[in-house]
Amino acid sequence: MTTTSGIDGAQEHYGMGVDVGGSGIKGAIVNLKTGEFVGDRIKIATPQPATPEAVASTVAEIVRLHEWDGPVGVTLPSVIQHQIAKSAANIDPSWIDTDVHELFEQHLPERSVTVLNDADAAGLAEVAFGNERARNGSVIFLTFGTGIGSAFLVNGHLFPNTEIGHLIVNRKEAEHVASSAVKQREDLSFKKWAKRVDKVLHEYARLFNPECFVVGGGISRKSDKWVPLLTVDTPVVVATLRNRAGIVGAAMAANEHLAP
Repeated sequence: MTTTSGIDGAQEHYGMGVDVGGSGIKGAIVNLKTGEFVGDRIKIATPQPATPEAVASTVAEIVRLHEWDGPVGVTLPSVIQHQIAKSAANIDPSWIDTDVHELFEQHLPERSVTVLNDADAAGLAEVAFGNERARNGSVIFLTFGTGIGSAFLVNGHLFPNTEIGHLIVNRKEAEHVASSAVKQREDLSFKKWAKRVDKVLHEYARLFNPECFVVGGGISRKSDKWVPLLTVDTPVVVATLRNRAGIVGAAMAANEHLAP
């Protein structure tokens, strides 16, 4: 694997991941043996409107700032099938039916680019480097952020593109009820927000019967304020990588050529 000339050491173990979110686009070089970042993470606000060209240009700028010339993994809040975006959650609707592989290769010439769903990438990273519960049995991995991302895992193997944040719970999409963005927007206390999360998890447990929920996203840093308030019978454990997971999973996918 090629990599930036500014980094010394075992360069073949490095990868580059960029995580596209509704509010920010974040990228870092990753040590693929440890799951740790190499150097600083760079974050740029997601352009508005978040059109394919605008987002791809921002991704390319993050890669340029890292002086990275190797394979790049990119996550999107979208169902990705055969490198075609089939949905657009918290990004511009013009993403639908975009050939994302072609788009990013145009903006990142002479590089191998792999694109996958953001929560799927985070789930893969958690399996590799995070909470051991993610590796065993039937697990639903959830990220709470601008929306609610999901990854279905069976003994560490991914069933991609589940997107259960869009399931209807109490007549609304789950992520419109219980994302961390909703908590912030409505200025909910952790107690009130946890009650909403609990309703969502009860519905997920009823439909899918997982052995465990693993919860991540930035708000998992304050898991002690809300996870103990949940009443769902299914165990709920906290992800280890938290909001680093998408970047790490993207770098892994690029290195292993995991393209849905």
